[in-house]
Amino acid sequence: MFKADDYRLKLKALADTLGEAKYALDIDNLGERLSMLKKEQESPEVWQDLEKSAKIGREISSVENKISSYKKGEAALADANAYVDLIEEAGDESLIPELEQMISDAETDIEEMRIRALLRGKYDANNAILNLHSGAGGTEACDWTQMLYRMYCRYCEQQGFKVTELDCEDGDEAGLKSVSFKVDGENAYGFLKAEKGVHRLVRISPFDANKRRHTSFASLEVMPEIDDENEVEIRDEDIRIDVYRSSGAGGQKVNKTETAIRITHFPTGIVVTCQNERSQLQNKAMAFEYLRAKLVERQIAEREAADAELKGEIKKIEWGSQIRSYVFCPYTLVKDHRTGYENTNIQAVMDGDIQGFIIDYLKKTV
Repeated sequence: MFKADDYRLKLKALADTLGEAKYALDIDNLGERLSMLKKEQESPEVWQDLEKSAKIGREISSVENKISSYKKGEAALADANAYVDLIEEAGDESLIPELEQMISDAETDIEEMRIRALLRGKYDANNAILNLHSGAGGTEACDWTQMLYRMYCRYCEQQGFKVTELDCEDGDEAGLKSVSFKVDGENAYGFLKAEKGVHRLVRISPFDANKRRHTSFASLEVMPEIDDENEVEIRDEDIRIDVYRSSGAGGQKVNKTETAIRITHFPTGIVVTCQNERSQLQNKAMAFEYLRAKLVERQIAEREAADAELKGEIKKIEWGSQIRSYVFCPYTLVKDHRTGYENTNIQAVMDGDIQGFIIDYLKKTV
């Protein structure tokens, strides 16, 4: 029997959630903001400044996405309500599965808007720079670091983000000792900042002939990319820039000329490197972006420490420091030590799709 009031109550709850997202995103004033940005984009001065033009273009795209998402959710709810009235008047219960599919689609769209509304931090809309380091566990930890790198790359692809590798150091036998990469996309930092911390893996080692259980650790740093160079002051006397030959497979002058860049920041002791680009100038520009991101992350941590709410504290990459455990032996279990969230997917592990399993976990906890 078709219970129209139950469906109307469900749609009303979705409408309330959409209304909250509308208020949080300030949809009513975004149209005016979009007109101002488009008018500014048409200015000849902006055409001559490529960096400023790109920044305005990204903001226009972000505003248009917010407006279109709201209109899409609003239209979906209106269609679903009309469908409820149609089924009630016609008494045709064969249309109920189609109505439920419409409601399910509307829930997905509105949930995306709700998440977008939550990501309103100062740097949440920025691109992100991630740095993975292997820890305790030797070759196992290097292999785990590479698995995490692949996992985050696949997650970013599913989110529509672009991943650019900045620097990479291979492990002695397998995997990666460390890797730095940039994630370009709307709200990239907002989505990924909660992943900062130590990640622990427990599994039967593929590198152990005796098939013993091993525990591996890897740490992940997440920093926002800073577009405004004036936000962080980097004085010439505070840094040292070294150039050296890139490592890796080489070819076409990559390992024959000094294209790689290392920047040392004396006041903080931060050292950043970049060797991904073929040009020394491009590597230098990318290294400065990386340095600015690290300095901003340091400022954020200092402010949080002052408020006794530090979340990004530096910990040893070993037992007791992990924010999340991925346990595949003896249990197929992922547990987040901050939220207590647990999830199992035995079939994914049986199929050997560990990365797919973890991506499914990430999507449920964002």
